[in-house]
Amino acid sequence: MIHGYLIRTDKQLKQTNGTLLLFKGSDRVFECYTLELPWCNNKKNISCIPVGTYKLRYYKSPSKGDVYLFEYVIDRTFVEMHAGNYFFDILGCVLVGSGLRDINSDGYKDVTNSKNTMNKLFEVTKKEDILLTII
Repeated sequence: MIHGYLIRTDKQLKQTNGTLLLFKGSDRVFECYTLELPWCNNKKNISCIPVGTYKLRYYKSPSKGDVYLFEYVIDRTFVEMHAGNYFFDILGCVLVGSGLRDINSDGYKDVTNSKNTMNKLFEVTKKEDILLTII
């Protein structure tokens, strides 16, 4: 099984940046940057999810296409890992990208190359389940 860590590294007023590391056994097989909303007491659509360990499974979202779906998030449903660049693209989900840069000049680092990063994630994981610990 694939396992990994999402390490939240930069918490700001409107967003949280982090790093996603995935492993097969002891081999690191994937790394990228993440973008989430800030912690707002786990409120639906405006907060990142609580720290903890979650199972992610491949899911075909009606609105986002191919995504990973977080299972068993307390008091939340349909929390996804999907493509997007800006904090305003997020309704409580996790975005992935190959870099961090202020694309739209608003003073916040956005994730870059998100669709390609999501495709690389699926290529590496072969859409297998992921056991992810958020710290």
